[in-house]
Amino acid sequence: MCDEEISCEQLGLDFIEMDENDFEDYDRDAELSLYREYRDVVKMFRYVVETERRFYLCNDVELKRIDTATDFYFELNMQDVWVWDIYRTDRFVKQVKVMTFKDVNVEEIGSQELEIPEELAVGDQP
Repeated sequence: MCDEEISCEQLGLDFIEMDENDFEDYDRDAELSLYREYRDVVKMFRYVVETERRFYLCNDVELKRIDTATDFYFELNMQDVWVWDIYRTDRFVKQVKVMTFKDVNVEEIGSQELEIPEELAVGDQP
């Protein structure tokens, strides 16, 4: 990672050794933080969209079936989007376009605020 002529210390890079438990704790904390963020932002969006690779919240969604000579695929265009991705630093995106041969699930969120049952709740509760 570092050039032989320049040490990591000279570059100002600090490396911290993590054992497996530290990594699992970090991963669990990141997932819990993502869930809490989702809980806080879900009321700002109109649709929940699920593909085989990602989960999205958005305020505008267009789903098209595109036929080819031998098959078909779905083209999904979303506006004003929040992406469920634990490793993304900025989950708010202006526009997302997805093309997939797999299933796509689009649900309109009801106008009432979503209530998570206490037995399914994680962490602090309001």
